[in-house]
Amino acid sequence: MSVPSVVIAGCGDVGSRLASQLLASGWEVHGLRRDISRLPEGVIGIAGDLFKKDCPDTWPIGGVDYLVYCAAATEHDEAGYRAAYVHGLQHVLEWLDDYGQQPRHLLFVSSSSVYGQQHGEWVDETSDTQAQGYSGQVMLEAEQVALNSGIPASVVRLTGIYGPGREWLLTQVRKGYRVATEPPLYGNRIHADDAAGLLAFLLRHVEQGGSLDKVYIGVDNEPAPLADVVGWLREYLGVTEWSEDASVRRAGSKRCSNKRIKALGWEPAYPTYREGYAAILKG
Repeated sequence: MSVPSVVIAGCGDVGSRLASQLLASGWEVHGLRRDISRLPEGVIGIAGDLFKKDCPDTWPIGGVDYLVYCAAATEHDEAGYRAAYVHGLQHVLEWLDDYGQQPRHLLFVSSSSVYGQQHGEWVDETSDTQAQGYSGQVMLEAEQVALNSGIPASVVRLTGIYGPGREWLLTQVRKGYRVATEPPLYGNRIHADDAAGLLAFLLRHVEQGGSLDKVYIGVDNEPAPLADVVGWLREYLGVTEWSEDASVRRAGSKRCSNKRIKALGWEPAYPTYREGYAAILKG
């Protein structure tokens, strides 16, 4: 019996974590990135550039059971986002077509930036997408490319990813980071291992004969005011000084729900920011 195969296009941090989890389950994993020397051991490297139309020479010529598209923009402007998420996905779909490959399912890794709610509202997969900035607007465009690809597809809207190597907030807290407390500035987050684990869970669900909805939100169990997160981290780290800068206030405040994916049976290994940040700091 053949093992399931997957191509992870844009096999960076989350993609590599996903690859390691699938390898441990006996999957055949192909990872596409420019520098394949950075792929986890056991991943079959595809040295390629998603921004270019030319199909990589090492694209797998056999069957591709699953495709996960989890690219990251290298230029953080509208053109950079469109190149990474819209055009890059279109290129991969063309390469599949060139080889006559029809995956059983496509997972497109999107972002909660497609939601523009700003007043602490609860948001789920049925909520209106009111993207305010170019990032969310381009993501919505890319989502439609995936959903209209002719391949059974699901969009996974990840929230703020944190984990080893993604420690901006920890650095700021150590500097005495100030945050506005009223009204509460709600944030949503997911540990990088849980982001990968959620993607692996969805792939295994399909492999075992299950069906998927078109959209899932990837978030932990507890959206929380940023001031609460900062306060917990200050106490954990023993930070007593405050920065002289004025309180930080960034746009956007919403609470994302993970009820849909939990109803399918998924549970995060790090249910809240407390477990996740404690694991980072102990590590």
